[in-house]
Amino acid sequence: MTTPQRLAILGSTGSIGRSTLSVVALHPDQFRVAVLGANSSWQVIVEQARQFHVDTVVLADPEAAALARTALRECGSTSRVCSGPKALAEAVAADNVDVEMAAIVGAAGLSSTLAAVRAGKRVLLANKEALVMAGRILMDEVRHAGAELIPIDSEHNAIFQCMPAGYLPGDTARGVVRVILTASGGPFRCADAGTLANVTPDQACAHPKWKMGRKISVDSATLMNKGLEVIEATLLFGLPESQVDVIVHPQSVVHSLVEYADGSMLAQLGAPDMRTPIAQALAWPERISSGVQSLNLAEIGQLAFEPPDHARFPSLGLARAAARAGGTAPAVLNAANEVAVQAFLDRRLNFTAITTVIDEVLQRLDSSPVKALGDVLDADAAARRMAVALIEPGSGAFA
Repeated sequence: MTTPQRLAILGSTGSIGRSTLSVVALHPDQFRVAVLGANSSWQVIVEQARQFHVDTVVLADPEAAALARTALRECGSTSRVCSGPKALAEAVAADNVDVEMAAIVGAAGLSSTLAAVRAGKRVLLANKEALVMAGRILMDEVRHAGAELIPIDSEHNAIFQCMPAGYLPGDTARGVVRVILTASGGPFRCADAGTLANVTPDQACAHPKWKMGRKISVDSATLMNKGLEVIEATLLFGLPESQVDVIVHPQSVVHSLVEYADGSMLAQLGAPDMRTPIAQALAWPERISSGVQSLNLAEIGQLAFEPPDHARFPSLGLARAAARAGGTAPAVLNAANEVAVQAFLDRRLNFTAITTVIDEVLQRLDSSPVKALGDVLDADAAARRMAVALIEPGSGAFA
């Protein structure tokens, strides 16, 4: 009997974290949850810790950590509770962890992802922002430390599955000339463009196919999610931006495609359920059950494809420009987007102004070379400050 893989699941209370735990629960002999991490949802993480008998719980919010510590002590749990970003990084790098699920949303997940990579772990990357911000640094660290990086995004995981046997992200794929990312088009694919300024956060978060967190749902509605994925694909698979295409596929059945020099195209199909790429990454190079229902292609009937509407969704063009510019431009793009999306969710910014803010920040902050992590963090901070200033009441910039 093989020794179970020991997992650290960061972002365990979010949609990816919950899906990961549901897959793990199907295979108790193969996986053991050693570490759980989240921001502040202490009640949820306490129940998860009790169910999976984890060694360590880490909450970014110190007050939430104190509440979790008390609750676990009262129920007789021996789980250790820590708080703060440093504790997250230390937990994933510890000897009792083999694999990290990096599912903390946004820039907040960068430090723990880097810590796991530097410790030579297998990192299942669901946090695209970490790669967008510090992609070159992160991929260099993967090669230097001998870590393994497996993408969890359904599109990048699909590309990974269609790559040659034995391929790992960061390598040069033999014979690959193009990758094609599919996009559902989000909830406003067919909406009257004149109505988009007035959509509500709830409407933007009502994705027609996927169940996701609110930030990534808004990114899908603006197509920024696909733009970030373009940048991510260039870094994971070593391709220039010109060899990463996007096509709208409303059924969300074909998750992405890889084109080879001989004209062959390989595609990965599956139900729109994140448990499939999670199970693939957890078990790689083997296969395990994910709990996802099999596709019924006859019931689906038809698969449709169409080009993205760049006029309706300018985020995609902004992200492509940032990918071509390189340097700090992707970090600026990501930071401005995070600030603008949160302002929209807080009803301080209208939907179409999200991309207006991002465009303005990109124009005002020139891209500069990235020589160290500090360059990325400085660019991130500068972009956030500028985006906040543009959005603040009384700035006269956007409403």
